[in-house]
Amino acid sequence: MSGRIPDDKIREVQERAEIHEVVSSYVSLKRSGANWQGLCPFHAEKTPSFNVNPPRQIYHCFGCGVGGDAISFVQRIEGLSFPEAVRRLAERYGIEIAEEAPTPEQEVQRQRREQLLRINEVAADFYHGILMDRDDPRALAARNYLKGRGYGRDTAERFRLGFAPDGWEALTAHLAKIGFDPELARQLGLIRPGKERRGDYDLFRKRLIFPILTARGEVAAFGARVLDQSLPKYINSPESPVYHKSSTLYGLVQARDEMRRGGDAIVVEGYFDVLALHRAGFTQAVATCGTALTAEHARLLKRYAQRIVLLFDQDAAGRQATFRAMEALLPEGVPVVAAALPAGDDPDSFLARNGGEGFRARLAAARPVFEVFIDERLSELGDSVQGKARAAEEIVAKLQLIPSEIERALYRKALAERTGLDPSLLTKKTNAPDQAPQATERRGYTPRQAPPPMAPPGSPGSARPPARRGVTPAASPAPQALIRYLLESPEARERARSQGLERLIADPALRRLGEKLLGMAEAGGEISRGRLAELLTPDEVQDLTAIRVPARELFGDDLDGLFAECGADVERGGLRLQRKRLMERIHQAEKAGDQPAIERLTRELQEIRRQPGRKLE
Repeated sequence: MSGRIPDDKIREVQERAEIHEVVSSYVSLKRSGANWQGLCPFHAEKTPSFNVNPPRQIYHCFGCGVGGDAISFVQRIEGLSFPEAVRRLAERYGIEIAEEAPTPEQEVQRQRREQLLRINEVAADFYHGILMDRDDPRALAARNYLKGRGYGRDTAERFRLGFAPDGWEALTAHLAKIGFDPELARQLGLIRPGKERRGDYDLFRKRLIFPILTARGEVAAFGARVLDQSLPKYINSPESPVYHKSSTLYGLVQARDEMRRGGDAIVVEGYFDVLALHRAGFTQAVATCGTALTAEHARLLKRYAQRIVLLFDQDAAGRQATFRAMEALLPEGVPVVAAALPAGDDPDSFLARNGGEGFRARLAAARPVFEVFIDERLSELGDSVQGKARAAEEIVAKLQLIPSEIERALYRKALAERTGLDPSLLTKKTNAPDQAPQATERRGYTPRQAPPPMAPPGSPGSARPPARRGVTPAASPAPQALIRYLLESPEARERARSQGLERLIADPALRRLGEKLLGMAEAGGEISRGRLAELLTPDEVQDLTAIRVPARELFGDDLDGLFAECGADVERGGLRLQRKRLMERIHQAEKAGDQPAIERLTRELQEIRRQPGRKLE
């Protein structure tokens, strides 16, 4: 199903999907007046702050700030896209969705994707069946290998581990017997064409198999490990139409529930690192699939986790991987810490010697990754003037990755203290922090502040994640009302394009919403809810859902009044900024004893205050 869902069906799902009924399928709720309360499923807490409001058909957590309607709840709890959540609820409530027909090209792509995924599924079952069959001698060495490393049938079943037997054509023959097109299996990299008129042969032979799943639980690819010391130790499926390393994490399906409950994701380097941590009870662990962590990985993790813990090797390559991951994660506004194990240890070996308590202590000692980066650069480049200067240059350059101006200022202060540099020089080098690249402003959310070190899972000290802040409440309802009009009125959209949203909406998050609405608007009519779901981020959808201004009651058909009020609101914001800056300059002049400047600036301030209709407080 890849056609677009008609808007009337989306509205029917919204009307029939009773919020209390949907949420109570996942969360234990107790009545509290007209509402219902429970423990938030999206962050760890001991006092209920999760509120369900049946009259308004919304939910909201006062602890972590998430909220929305029944569709957005299913999106978050299941990790689904908007169309997938709509279909899930439609199926539950018996709503038939006759989707708008896809184009012939889209239908061909859909069928091809389904065929590729089906081949992967059959291959996974083939490998898994061989491993789990105690009477199959082909996998005896693999079963003994897993047993020797402390893994039993539970782990093999949970992760669908398998074994590719020795021989050139085991899987090739199996797929041919079922009747699959060998060209599709070649596209997946499962089989390869032989040379000199020889037939196709298997890519994976005499290897332990790790199926790699998409966030929806589909088998996208495979990793494979030898059982001895031969090389290469690991080989992986190549990229294909259904597998993209840059957006896939091994173990995510098994880890995401614990990520939601505990708030943290642990990112490690290898498949066995994930297995070892899950076996020890740290089921929030995932791994990349033979590639560096990317921005797409970061956005995927942000769906489930409030903070990311990096746990890579302590050698030079591991440090490089940690700092590459830092570069991908920090612009996404998610707190990132780095945990460390003793040199030469991986999670499996460390847990074997120190157990879960020792590992929890390491997690509790995890430090913000940017602190680790500062330490590493200053230590490596030395205490000479040239070394400190070079380290400071590199550190200041990386500061641009941090969306929070406050965090950047604190790191500049710490760097100034450690290097003896003038803080104002570091501020200039950061390219005016007010102007620094703000990934958060482009993506429609406000960054979280870095939390304290992580408490052990389930411990009383587990910190509540800070609430997400989106659209700032405005003194005037006009800007939020304008957003509602942009959704519904072609005339309002045309006027907004003509005047420019920067003259109508001061709040950055609200203005970004408006810009996206103008960008996706079609000629006439309402903007499609389906397109909103495709093009807005989950946080932007939440901001849009949170706008409850009765726009039509306030302004009706009076677009002149609406746009005039929006313009006045922006102007008032500009005057407030002018007033603030003048007050700061007056204060500086007073400290310097500059009486002429004090008098001149005071006159300017009084002139602003005298402007008619300009209430500044």
